[in-house]
Amino acid sequence: MKGRWLTIVLVVLLAAAALASLLAGRVWLSPGEVLASLTASDDSLARLIVTELRLPRLLLAIGVGASLGLSGAVLQGLLRNPLAEAGLLGISTGAALGAVVAIYYGLAASFALATPLLGLAGGFAAAALAFGLSRSGGTLALILAGAAVSSVAAAGLALALNLAPNPYAAFEITTWLLGSLSDRTWDHVWLAAPFMLVGCGLLFLTAPALDALALGEAQAESLGVRLARTRLLALTGTAFAVGAATAVTGAVGFIGLVAPHLVRPFVGYRPGRVLLPSALLGAVLLLVADIASRLISYDTEIKLGVLTSIFGAPFFLWLVLSMRKRAP
Repeated sequence: MKGRWLTIVLVVLLAAAALASLLAGRVWLSPGEVLASLTASDDSLARLIVTELRLPRLLLAIGVGASLGLSGAVLQGLLRNPLAEAGLLGISTGAALGAVVAIYYGLAASFALATPLLGLAGGFAAAALAFGLSRSGGTLALILAGAAVSSVAAAGLALALNLAPNPYAAFEITTWLLGSLSDRTWDHVWLAAPFMLVGCGLLFLTAPALDALALGEAQAESLGVRLARTRLLALTGTAFAVGAATAVTGAVGFIGLVAPHLVRPFVGYRPGRVLLPSALLGAVLLLVADIASRLISYDTEIKLGVLTSIFGAPFFLWLVLSMRKRAP
């Protein structure tokens, strides 16, 4: 019952945040203006702002936030590690490296979608490498393989910044790595949405296995859970969902870590029941952060990844301290 009420509350919060996302910005709109712009066929300023700027940004924020929250919940259940999220397995860093390659070699300047496309390729390559390296091992092998892939990709990012051919390229790489939803268009939505939908679908399929894995790997196997299949579903789903998310927004941290922990006490700590609330809360958190990035008055826009890190880092510290208190 708690889980059902939690889902309803999160849906209401998501609807409220979505409405606020359409209203808020440098040009504030009223609810009536937003409704009129969605139904009108003229070329008014309000319609252009809503349909060409804020609506694609809203849909991407929901998809990216849900992908990050859901993937974090699945990986925490799969690895039985409270600090697990897509970055632990190198998928986010791999996607970031792929996008940076597009910027470094000037492909982004000649083809607008080169950055997200190569970002997707980087995410898939990182997931495939992590799975291949850990295929004959268990959970620990997967974590170590992910850490190795993440380190290699991070080294590649540092090398690209070090060897940037000009200051403009270095600025573009740095700006993209900070994460943002500004200037995203319908092309980014159509590119990323199918991958995020497929990825989230694969991640939801792991729910029964995650419940069994809470008892331990040996016990889960005795109940008929195929661990290799579950790992493959989790990694492939994360590669699709988080790879696409990172490819279009840049690096956005902490959503995948925070969302599952916030909802877990309300669902009885059952891993399978954490998935849907984590996806909804991830979407809410990212939408709120995106709205804040527009409203905070400063000389330059505070990037989305910076805001999530500012609010996520204290939570991370609190989580570590609370785990230390519970340790025997």
